[in-house]
Order: sequence, then C-alpha cells, then structure tokens
Amino acid sequence: MAVKQIKKGIHWVGAIDWDRRLFDELIPLPDGTTYNAYLVEGSEKTALIDTVDPSKTGELLGHLQELGVRRIDYIVSNHAEQDHSGSIPELLAIYPEAMVVTNEKCKVMLIDLLAIPEDRFRTVADGASLSLGGRTLEFILAPWVHWPETMLTYLREEKVLFSCDFLGSHLAQSEPLLWDEHHVYQSAKRYFAEIMMPFRNNIAKHLQRLRALAPDMIAPSHGVVYPNPDFILKAYEEWTADKVRNRVLIPFVSMHGSTREMVEYLTGALMRKNIPVLPCNVIGADIGELAKELVDAATVVIASPTVLSGPHPAILYITYLANALRPKFKFASIIGSFGWGGRMLEILQAQLGNVKAEILEPVMVKGFPRPADYQALQRLADDIEKKHRELGILP
Repeated sequence: MAVKQIKKGIHWVGAIDWDRRLFDELIPLPDGTTYNAYLVEGSEKTALIDTVDPSKTGELLGHLQELGVRRIDYIVSNHAEQDHSGSIPELLAIYPEAMVVTNEKCKVMLIDLLAIPEDRFRTVADGASLSLGGRTLEFILAPWVHWPETMLTYLREEKVLFSCDFLGSHLAQSEPLLWDEHHVYQSAKRYFAEIMMPFRNNIAKHLQRLRALAPDMIAPSHGVVYPNPDFILKAYEEWTADKVRNRVLIPFVSMHGSTREMVEYLTGALMRKNIPVLPCNVIGADIGELAKELVDAATVVIASPTVLSGPHPAILYITYLANALRPKFKFASIIGSFGWGGRMLEILQAQLGNVKAEILEPVMVKGFPRPADYQALQRLADDIEKKHRELGILP
C-alpha cells in the first residue's frame, strides 16, 4: 500500500483489508475495512496514534519504513481491541524507546490481552495533554461509546480528532479522505447499527463535548477520514436521537408459505396507508443491512412459523440480536403460524427484554390464514397507523 498525508506532518500509515468479509466472526463486511493508524510528528517527539490488526503489522511497519521513521516516542492506544492494539508488542520491540500512552483501564486490558510489560506504559487522565514540540495531544476519556476504556485523542493545534472506533465505518478504499458522502453515510450508518447502537445514550452525551471542541477533521480508526466533521456529527446526532421514522420492518421466515402469506398481506395493508415497509426474509439475509434498518424504524413486526413448540431458530437469533443492539423502535408485534400449538409468543416476548417498545396485539394463525385472520392482520395495520399518527410521523 502507500502512505498518505492527511495534513502537513500527519500521515495515515494504517492498513487496508480489502478481502475481510466477517468481523469478530459476527459482523459481515461487504466492503472490507481499514485499520487506520496515524503518525504525528512534532518538533521534539513523534507519536503513533493506534496500530493495526496483527495480521497487517507488516504493512504498518512498511509504511513507517517508507517515511524513514527511526524513532517513535509514544504509541497512543485509544482502545484495547486487537484490531487497533495488536501490533503494539512488535512495535515496542522495534522501537525500544517508545512508551504506550493510554488510560488506566486500557492499560490493564492491554496487559491482559497482549502481555505488554507494565513499565512500558504512561497513563493519562481525562483532559491530560502531552507535548510533541509545537503540537499537543489532548486525551478525552469516552467510556462506553464502545468499550469501557475507549479514549479519543485530540491534536489541539490542528484541531484533528482521532476518534478510534467512534464515528468510523467498515469501508476499504485507497483514498483515506471522504469523497462519496452517500456511500459513506450508508456504511457509517450500518457500522453504527452493528457496533455503536447499544451505547447511543452515552454517545449522545459525548457528541455534545465534541461539538464544543469544533474539530476541523475527524480521523477514526476504521473507514474514511472526515475533512468536514459536521457530516458525521450530524448523522450521529440523528441516529442517537429518540426520533423514529414512519417505517415498519418485518423480519420473517416461512417454511411452507403460511407466514409468508401473512407478511405479504400485512405489507400491502401498510403500503395502502402510506407507511413504508420492509419485509426481510432472514434466511440468507445480510444481517448488517437488517441492523441498519433497526436504527430508525418506528415499528418492528416479527414473523415466524412454529418449529416444534417455539419460533424458527433464525427468527430467535434475529430477536436476540435486536435485543442486544437495543434499537429505539417504539412499537413491536409478532405474527406467525402454528400446526398444533406452542409457546412462540411467550419465547419471543421474553427475548425483547431490553427493548422498550409497546407490544401491539399479535396475530397467530393455525395453518393457512382464513378470512378472520386477514381481518386480524388488517386490525394490526390499523393499530400501527394509529400509533404512527400519534407520534406525528405519518403524513
């Protein structure tokens, strides 16, 4: 790859992972990802902001060699997760003078995860600063915008915020700076849904602090650098707000057609009420795209056939995931079919303990839906319309 200068004396020296298709064995990466690391040179000291995934350490070292870097004084670790910290042990071996600069919580994690010797650390508190000579790094502790030890680093003179995972995107591209706002918006929204959404209340508080800083550039550790920070800050303010959109998401599975028939009927009933609706067959679906829809949909209707006495396993997984991501949808319901009975409603409702949504009356059908069942689905569509009108989101 190649080193890229994002501002005078500030270089992107990270790695691009074009082929990675799964993160943490959980999150699909249709566009690959990057592990961003930045070299900041002062008149007296040189700092490396974060490192890269251990599988890409060779690329990071090649970039430092390309720049002729003979000495690194500080390796700033904003976050202990190995895709950003995994190269630290090898860097400490190559640059024996370097100290790892991080907060106390992150230090403990790095010792646990990477066996970094305790005497190689310099810990900092919230608001602490570190001079590089003509340039000053300021540290902002931001617990639970992702992990409990997450930290941001602000280059005071140039007003560059190194935000680590916060405000990032999983997007591999050769040019570090943002160039396609629509594409990056979608990628950043998906990243928010998959990774950041459970922490949206904490994130909202930290966004206010970042607004007060008024950075000129935001450089996260995944995806693109934002030369216009207002773009990503406004997007996060929208996603973390309580406001939802006039939209219904229906994740569904159908084994023999009965549940699909119910989904199609409900979809049509909602469309006739000018309520945008997205039925999503979760078998083989891109889970990241489904998570993205959870960011601002007002209503989610879960649709499943009964397998033995409970929901289809794929629907159970989606419900578990939605509960973990803690989306802000206001209303939920369950529809589905059964052959002889079961506990599907009870099991699915128990899975939604973290979601503070009002449950609208479910519709369960024995076998293929009959006229009375279609009337029940129409009643559910009417209920959704009424709730959306009460929220003021249905024109």
